[in-house]
Amino acid sequence: MSKKDTCEIYCYDEEKVNRIQGELQKEDISSVVLLFKALADENRAKIAYSLCQDEELCVCDIANIIGASVATTSHHLRTLYKQGIVKYRKEGKLAFYSLDDDHIKQLIMIALVHDKEVKVRV
Repeated sequence: MSKKDTCEIYCYDEEKVNRIQGELQKEDISSVVLLFKALADENRAKIAYSLCQDEELCVCDIANIIGASVATTSHHLRTLYKQGIVKYRKEGKLAFYSLDDDHIKQLIMIALVHDKEVKVRV
């Protein structure tokens, strides 16, 4: 970071700071951190993206899509499940996963659009 990227003097807008701090205290930011941490792993991001492309996939399909073992894929799916990113249903001996809701799909797709826009600017 260069010196041009920071304030040259220290001052702040007390009203603005107090207002935003108050709003921040009303939100559970730690749960947002956990959500993004879960998606920060490349394989878990690939799983979420795959589930954006098809509403439901079995563990074996997901493992083949991301190029991982069923055991590794299951581990990642459990992490995503614990964070409320995916849900599953059993059909006999098969386990099918899907995104828990459309918000996750929106996050993934927005992140991909953002990435493309940033690359164009650079």
